[in-house]
Amino acid sequence: MAEVDLRVGGASRIVMQAPDGTEIPCPGTYLEIVPNRKLVFTDAYTGDWMPKTSGKPFMTAIITFDDEDGKTRYTATVRHWSAEDKKAHEDMGFHGGWGQCADQLAALAKKI
Repeated sequence: MAEVDLRVGGASRIVMQAPDGTEIPCPGTYLEIVPNRKLVFTDAYTGDWMPKTSGKPFMTAIITFDDEDGKTRYTATVRHWSAEDKKAHEDMGFHGGWGQCADQLAALAKKI
């Protein structure tokens, strides 16, 4: 499930599902939006600058889309609040999960 209010300060409400069916809510807020070029979001807020009230925030993501010889280079950079947060994110399957997102985005782009 995903609900997106794509504006600075707008909410991103994504619920991921683990292979066992467990739902993992991932609320966030958009910090910067450059159409067709860049998205920056964090899990420190839940939308309209309302601080997250459950769980501790641990990351800010920077997603860029750059033209490269008629194709698009997708780059995901994540900044964590601490080394422990980075490790916890990695243990959650961060690399594989975000890689899967990139693969799904590429498949979708081929259909357009």
